[in-house]
Amino acid sequence: MRKKHLTIFSDGTLLRKENTLYFESSKGKKPLAIEGIYDIYIYGHVNITSQALHYLAQKGIVVHFFNHYGFYDGSFYPRETLLSGELIIRQAEHYLDKEKRLFLAKAFVWGGAKNMERNFKNWSIDFDFSSHLEELKGVNKITEVMNVEARIRQEYYGRWDETLPEGFKIGKRTRRPPKNEMNALISFLNSRLYATIITELYNTQLAPTISYLHEPSERRFSLALDLSEIFKPIIVDRIANRLVKKGVIKEEHFRKDLNGVLLSDEGMRIVTRAYNEELQKSTKHQKLGKNVTRQRLIRLEAYKLIKHLVGVEEYRPLVAWF
Repeated sequence: MRKKHLTIFSDGTLLRKENTLYFESSKGKKPLAIEGIYDIYIYGHVNITSQALHYLAQKGIVVHFFNHYGFYDGSFYPRETLLSGELIIRQAEHYLDKEKRLFLAKAFVWGGAKNMERNFKNWSIDFDFSSHLEELKGVNKITEVMNVEARIRQEYYGRWDETLPEGFKIGKRTRRPPKNEMNALISFLNSRLYATIITELYNTQLAPTISYLHEPSERRFSLALDLSEIFKPIIVDRIANRLVKKGVIKEEHFRKDLNGVLLSDEGMRIVTRAYNEELQKSTKHQKLGKNVTRQRLIRLEAYKLIKHLVGVEEYRPLVAWF
């Protein structure tokens, strides 16, 4: 059985009775096949009993919580079973060593830029980031790497904007709250991708709080932010681009709130369905010679990072060929 992502939009209670997980709402009590659940995303007002949490922890199922507006709040991260003291030491070493950290930070930005270029090719936009990437080679501070990344993304959004339909222009990138429909769509998808990467990191020996491009800090899994630089263009941006250009997402799927614009409940359902479908799309891996899903590519990226950290193989970020 292929495990699936469980998304809960309704209000209710997650509970355990004997060895069965149930979701109880105003529509009744529904049994959930826990062996078929990969991770859980909760957008509704949901109570979880302690017995249910124990059961989810036992099965190693990460639960992600989002507030009413679709913003990521946090995750229930079960006790880690894939522990490696040596790898944690290597992660810390690559953070503390300036040159080693710079190498990885630049790699994440370079990979993200190359995937943006791939989108440009798919969208018939004649532009590349060669000058920015040349500049990236010469910088020697993390703040300078972040500045180059910011200019690349600003240029990217501007070029992409030229191809987007009226009513769905990005304009200036805004967050919490997004100021228009396209910003709301991108922010919702970015939050979902961040949570997805957290799940994938949980299933490796990597410590999710030690990162290289983004500064490690309390209350966030900053390594997920690093890896998201690689995957935002080829997952988030492609979904957003497709949904608005095909008219799947319309103005009616948004609402004014928090002095900004947010997806409506129906809008969140439509986007989540498209997101889950995108994660299960597969393509033949150039190195492995077999089909892998977009979701699997995230895990493979984490494995590549582990190989780099322990000195087996230098890290090269994923550059989409699809």
